[in-house]
Amino acid sequence: MLDCQSHRPSSFPFALTRTARAVSFLACSLAIVIPAAAAADQPADAEIKPQVVEVTGERSDEHGFAAQRANSSTKSDLSLLETPQSVSVLTRDLLDARAVTTVAEALQSSAGVSAGSWGRRGWDDFTIRGQRASESLYIDGLKRGQNVWVGQEVFGVERIEVLKGPASINFGLVQPGGLVNMISKRPLAGAFNEFGATYGSHAFKQLDFDLGRPLSESGRAALRINGMWSDQDDPVDQVYFKKRYLAPSLSLDLGPRTEFTILASYAEREYLRNQGVPVKGTILANPNGPVDRDQFNGEPAFGPYHSRQATLGYSLVHRFDSGWKLGQNARWLDMEVDGRFVSLGAVSADGRTQSRNASIQDVQGSNRALDTYLERDLMLGSQRHTLLAGLDLNSDKERYGATSCRMPAIGLYAPVYGQAFTCPATPNSRNMTGISYAGLYLRDRIGLSERLDLSLALRHDRVRNALNNELADRTTVVRESANTGSAGLLYRLTPHVSPYVSFATSFLPVSGSDFFGQQFKPEEGKQAEIGAKFEFDNGRITGGVALFDLKRRNVTTADPNEEHIAILPSAQVQTGEEQTRGVEFEAAADLRNGWKLQGALSVLDGVVTEDNTGIVGKRLQNVPRRSASLWASYQARSGAFAGLGAGMGLRYESEKTGPSVSYVVPGYTAIDANLSYRMRHVRLTLSVKNLFDRDYYAGVLNNNVLPLGDPRTVMLRAVTDF
Repeated sequence: MLDCQSHRPSSFPFALTRTARAVSFLACSLAIVIPAAAAADQPADAEIKPQVVEVTGERSDEHGFAAQRANSSTKSDLSLLETPQSVSVLTRDLLDARAVTTVAEALQSSAGVSAGSWGRRGWDDFTIRGQRASESLYIDGLKRGQNVWVGQEVFGVERIEVLKGPASINFGLVQPGGLVNMISKRPLAGAFNEFGATYGSHAFKQLDFDLGRPLSESGRAALRINGMWSDQDDPVDQVYFKKRYLAPSLSLDLGPRTEFTILASYAEREYLRNQGVPVKGTILANPNGPVDRDQFNGEPAFGPYHSRQATLGYSLVHRFDSGWKLGQNARWLDMEVDGRFVSLGAVSADGRTQSRNASIQDVQGSNRALDTYLERDLMLGSQRHTLLAGLDLNSDKERYGATSCRMPAIGLYAPVYGQAFTCPATPNSRNMTGISYAGLYLRDRIGLSERLDLSLALRHDRVRNALNNELADRTTVVRESANTGSAGLLYRLTPHVSPYVSFATSFLPVSGSDFFGQQFKPEEGKQAEIGAKFEFDNGRITGGVALFDLKRRNVTTADPNEEHIAILPSAQVQTGEEQTRGVEFEAAADLRNGWKLQGALSVLDGVVTEDNTGIVGKRLQNVPRRSASLWASYQARSGAFAGLGAGMGLRYESEKTGPSVSYVVPGYTAIDANLSYRMRHVRLTLSVKNLFDRDYYAGVLNNNVLPLGDPRTVMLRAVTDF
């Protein structure tokens, strides 16, 4: 008998009991859905032909740069041309062409997204349409967790979908700028073997594999396993990164109407964080001259970070005879992070030393997610409707402990490592946070005419937000609810061009309370957007343009009352508002002559519109006014140069600043290029990122520290398949 009530996390590290609970959780979810689907899968009286799914993986839309659908993010079979919302799809071919190794590198191809502004610090950070969105990272349509402690591996994804603007309708608790949805590699109908090896700058080494086997004649039952191992140093002394990743997946043949895939992954990372460089001596003048960009200002003896993440889940789609389609995604995720972090403080008056703070961090977390929806096309009167109704359940728990240590200052021109540091025996904080929510959503796409479609959606969420201060033995529980919605109107002007207009809202619970103990209200987002999608040459050329006005409300700011600050220095109030307006353009093409093109351009104006600390009108942090990316690849298909390929692209961001800093980070343009040669079973690629070794800063951190941009990196990769 399955115990479907208890799946509470136990102590770390990972144990067999946790895996057993994960399997039990998924089995309970399946026990509800599979029998119902099987019972309903009987011949119907109506003359409805069964819809047969011919392949296991969504491979047809993954070759090339131009994608036509983003099913996981839109929860719809509609093409992007028919979707009244901005969605970017970064295909596997595009990621490979640009030699992407991190989420930040991948997102540099998406308009309106600024990624990696905090430098090479071991996790993923990005803003979408001027709003921080790092916590809104999803895997296979399910939220990864409430924080960004563990960086995600891009080797194991088939594509990355970027949904822009408020997305609470499909995904619940998200930040208003949008979200990133990473789609895992899945089994394919045919057998394949792929092994790769990469060597590059800064002692970069990677070995990887991707294997697939059909388990039935139809190929509907299949197995896939991909994994990688990599080690690399950094231009900054002492800094390094090590990664291990393994992801098996299994699809089962449950009949022509059902697609069912089990997805699992395990990832480990070890890294010593890049601390960045001081502002004085780089952007701002230092009387002693410029500081060395490659100098490590942390403390090597203080130790690295370790992170581990394990996931187990499934994806289910069943199509009933009656015309209804059932979709369900479920996942169990477990993670832990332990590490020692050195942060840089103020530079001394003589400019020769910089103060340092240190912290021992210990994080343990688990997430359970289950999203179920039903969809059907039907006629009501003279109008066609596509109805979708779903229930989204999510439970996330995180235990965070921190110990503050004392560490001597570092010399900026003559660093001395190995200085004594002191840490207390007990942690300064140890909190357990738990956020669980249930969201009920309903969407209707109404065909008002042959060319005009109206999309309406409504969602209701109920949230339980619990905080347990273990040191004070105090628990606070807050329950909240919110309604969000969206509306979109799309007109098929021609078979290839569809203008649209849309409006959407979002909400996100905020932890904490004001000076009087009043719990903060959830943040609210709303956006108006107008744009157009285009698609030519049977989907070989796709793209779109969008203009938007996005507002984020209930932003927490510092309490202006001096008496409150004297008693509680961290006191905050909730009066802030931020606004981003902009225009975005994206296009991708897979031309018949061997050329592949992808480009993105955005112009953003992000400012603080309400605040009580004197920063109204100032620009939002790490939001460039202008950004652009372009990549072009050519592959010779015949003649004497058959198999030879080349690619080149650029990345551009204008200057960045922030409302609370006293400097501006200059803009930059970086050029990337590659050469490749394909033989029968071997592919060789030489990639160079930042070809001309442009020195730049990644973005704004604070008034003491600047994150570094990426230097020139050369990578030689060999892949064999047979």
